[in-house]
Amino acid sequence: MPDVPEYVKIDIQEVRTRNLAAREIVSALSDAMPSTSDLWFRINTALADSPKLTSEIRRLLATLAKVRRDHANLVAAGRATLHAHHDAEPDALYYLRDELRAQGHLPPDSWGRA
Repeated sequence: MPDVPEYVKIDIQEVRTRNLAAREIVSALSDAMPSTSDLWFRINTALADSPKLTSEIRRLLATLAKVRRDHANLVAAGRATLHAHHDAEPDALYYLRDELRAQGHLPPDSWGRA
């Protein structure tokens, strides 16, 4: 997975590779020992959950990355607003309004720059 954040400790591609290998082994064992086919079927069914879980992890990582980026942008806008106020800019709240608008928390045309 490209650009994996350092807080992610799971190699999703490795999980998928190992899952595929396990399913191939179960298939071979099932062919070799047909008398235990019910057992192999249950194991294979359990292994089938892994791709769904890796997809959900990818989705959650993308969501987390967006939330972290939005938070960082709001912090930057807040700091810019405080600096603008300190510098006596006529519309110090512009930076905060602009970021809130960019994130969809304000209507597009409300409270333009003074």
